[in-house]
Amino acid sequence: MKTRPIVLVAALALSACGNPTSTKAQEGEFAQPTRTAPSDAAGMKSSFAPVVRSAAPAVVNISARSVQRVQVDPFFQFFGGGIPQARVAESVGSGVIVRSDGIVVTNNHVIDGAQQIKVVLNDRREFPATVILADERSDIAVLRLENVSDRLPVLAIDDQEEQQVGDLVLAIGNPFGVGQTVTNGIISALNRTETGISDSGSFIQTDAAINPGNSGGALVDMDGDLIGINTAIFSRSGSSAGVGFAVPAAMVKRVVDSALGGAKTVVRPWLGVKGDTVTGDIAGSLGLSRPQGLVVTDVYPNSPAARAGVRQGDVITAIDGQEINDQGGLNYRIGSRAPNDQVQVAILRDGRAQTLTARVQTLPGEADPDKGLVIQQGPLQGAMVAQLTPALADRLGGDPFAAGVVVLGVSGRGYAASVFRQNDLLIAINGRQISTAADAQAASAGRGPWEVVINRGGRQIRGVLR
Repeated sequence: MKTRPIVLVAALALSACGNPTSTKAQEGEFAQPTRTAPSDAAGMKSSFAPVVRSAAPAVVNISARSVQRVQVDPFFQFFGGGIPQARVAESVGSGVIVRSDGIVVTNNHVIDGAQQIKVVLNDRREFPATVILADERSDIAVLRLENVSDRLPVLAIDDQEEQQVGDLVLAIGNPFGVGQTVTNGIISALNRTETGISDSGSFIQTDAAINPGNSGGALVDMDGDLIGINTAIFSRSGSSAGVGFAVPAAMVKRVVDSALGGAKTVVRPWLGVKGDTVTGDIAGSLGLSRPQGLVVTDVYPNSPAARAGVRQGDVITAIDGQEINDQGGLNYRIGSRAPNDQVQVAILRDGRAQTLTARVQTLPGEADPDKGLVIQQGPLQGAMVAQLTPALADRLGGDPFAAGVVVLGVSGRGYAASVFRQNDLLIAINGRQISTAADAQAASAGRGPWEVVINRGGRQIRGVLR
C-alpha cells in the first residue's frame, strides 16, 4: 500500500451500483443513475442488502506489479561488494467498473509505475489491464480490461452532487486483502479542501471505515450510485479513524470522459482569478454578516473572469450554486468543468449580490516542459529554461499568475548543475531583469563574474558566480 504526503492513503472500493442490465449499459455507454435501488425504503432501514447486491459485482480488486532496481553504494560495488538488483514491488487496491465493456476507475497511486496490472472481479474472473489515462492531481486513473468478451456489471456515476451531510453511504472494497468487504457510515462533510491531499481537490468526507487495500474503491449512496472514489484517510495508526476522503463523482467523470475522448492528460480550464479566504477580520471590514467566500486579489488580463467583469476586491461566494470559501474550492469547481463551459459566478460587490456568467477556457501559453531553450554558455550552461506561462506554471504545480523564466532542468557539470535546481525562477543576471528565455541566453554571454538572483520556493536567493 502506497502512501501520499501528509495523509495516509487508504482508498476504499465501494460497490458498483446501478442496474447492470440497463439499456445504456448494454450499449457500452456510462451507466447512468437509475434511482431505483432500494425500492423499499422501509426495508432499507433494516438492511443494506439490496444496495450491496446491486453494487458489489462492479467492485474489483487490483494488483499492480512493478520492477524496481535496488541501488548499491558505488564504494562497495567498486570493491565487488554488491551489484544492482531488481526488486518486485506490488500494490494492492480496489477499483470500480463504470462501463460494461471493461472501463475501470481506481486511484492513480494504486497503479503508479506498474508494469503489470491484474484485475480480479467479484466472481473471481481475472483480466489483465492497461492504463489509458492517469491523472496525478486528482489521484484518479482509468484502466481498460483486456479480453473482455461479455458485458460486465457496472456502477452508475452520479455527478449531480445532490448529497447532504448526514446521508448514509456504503464502502465496498478489499481491505487488508481479506476479500470484498462492506462498511457503512454517513457523509461527515462536503467540499473539504484544506486536507493537504491536493491544491485543486474538494473531497467528500465520510466516517465509513476505509483501510489499506480499499484504495480506488467507490463511495456509494442509498440509490446504489457511485458518488466518489475513496482516496485517503487521516490516521496515526494507518487504519481507519473515521476520517476518510473521497474524490467526488464529478471529477471522476471528468477524468473518465477525458480518457475515453483520447486525451493523454486532463485539460483543466481556469477562471483567471486568485484570492484570499474571507476571515472574520476581512468579513468585518467588508460589512459581511459572516466569513464567507474568496476575496479577489488579482484578475489575469483577458482571462474568462476579466471578460465576465470580475474585479479585484469582489468576493466570490459560489460557482454554479456551490459555495466557495477558498482558492482550492474555486480551483476544483472550475477544474471539474470542461473548456468552453459556462459557469455562473456569484459575487458580492460593494455589499450587493450579483451573478456573472463566465466561459471558462484552458490556461494560455505553452504547457510542454520539454520545449525549453538549453543555454550553452555562461552561468546557465547546461540549463534548460523557458518563459513561464499560466499553462506551464500549472503543469509544474506552480502559480499560474507567476511570471519570469523557469529552470526546467539541468545537465552536465557546469555552473547550472552545481547551482540551479528544477523549478527555480530566474529574476536577474548582473542587474538585468530576466523576462524571456532569450533574455537568459543573452545575459549569460561574455565573461564572469555573474551576479544571479533567483526565486526558489518563494525565497529570493542572490549569489555571485565566477
